[in-house]
Amino acid sequence: MTQTSSSVVDDWDRHWRENVDSNAQNPAQAYRRELIFEALTLDRAHAPVRLLEIGCGSGEFSASISARYPEVDLVGLDLSRAGLDMAQTRVPRAAFFQQDLALPFALPERYAGFATHAVCTEVLEHLDDPIGALKNVRAGLAPGARLVITVPAGPMSAYDRHLGHRAHFTRARLERTLRDAGLEVEAVHGAGFPFFNLYRLTVIARGQRLIADADGALPLSARAAIWTFGRLFRLNFHSGARGWQLIAVAREPRHVDTPETAHH
Repeated sequence: MTQTSSSVVDDWDRHWRENVDSNAQNPAQAYRRELIFEALTLDRAHAPVRLLEIGCGSGEFSASISARYPEVDLVGLDLSRAGLDMAQTRVPRAAFFQQDLALPFALPERYAGFATHAVCTEVLEHLDDPIGALKNVRAGLAPGARLVITVPAGPMSAYDRHLGHRAHFTRARLERTLRDAGLEVEAVHGAGFPFFNLYRLTVIARGQRLIADADGALPLSARAAIWTFGRLFRLNFHSGARGWQLIAVAREPRHVDTPETAHH
């Protein structure tokens, strides 16, 4: 998604055209997907399930959801036209819409209050106003909808800054962001200790060299590291205080107080 309300401008059309292959090889992506699947609890959800992906990018997660849960009615949002085209190719049965998260929800009326579940993964750290963005997309959530959010914690790398990360989160900041957006927070925890943290330290140590690697064919050393971390991630703790992959579960309130009801 390209944000234009800041001095930092993210060219996500270019990113998806040039880096979609290296992004797909990132072991953190596969690890994150498993955390999200677990938090969504779709195996116990009442049908029909309607899932809204907020910031769907090139459709990697959408494709995983579609393959694992083909009965789910899937809608994705992103500002990047190039990413949306890739997502539509990957998941032809899903509906994808261009949406600037800094602006009010602009999908067709039938998608108002559509989603029983929603995912917003590795998006909020790119936004100048994550609270405002969440307030905007709440228009697409049904009362009681379950929303799973992931954001990075820990220090930023040169590659994070290259991608336009505004800031990384703490558990307290993520919980406050969700509450300030009007959502009910069920859980916020850190996943990935110790090996996800070690992976992030490796990314930080690579510095500017990682940017060059992502723009071309990955060297043998990078491919070996990807293979190694992909296996080490199976040994991570999936919750706790020390993991640098933050994951939260929130809900759209079932009842919204009005001035008339707030005093009763």
